[in-house]
This record gives sequence, C-alpha cells and structure tokens, in this order.
Amino acid sequence: MVHCPECESTLSEKNDVEFVEMDATTGFFKASKRFYLVACGKCGAAIGGGVAGAKA
Repeated sequence: MVHCPECESTLSEKNDVEFVEMDATTGFFKASKRFYLVACGKCGAAIGGGVAGAKA
C-alpha cells in the first residue's frame, strides 16, 4: 500500500491523488510540452511529476 509522505493517508484510489497540469508557455522560453504534478488529494503534498507530449 502506498502512503503520502506528509500526512500518511493511504493512496489506493484514483481520486486519492490530484493531477495538476502546468503550462510551459510563459517565461523566457516557451516549451511545446505540458508538465504535470501528482499531489496528495488530502493534503496537497507533491508526490511526483513528469512531462507530457507536445500540445496540439
């Protein structure tokens, strides 16, 4: 069983985590990829993240 590193809640269901999409079209460089963060659905602590393919 997986637990949140901050609040120790169990992460066993799809809705126990929240996927937050971050756009990379601001700032000095503009990227064609989307970045995402996986956060605990209870306390909001960051659990992981990654990069998705190019925007259409």
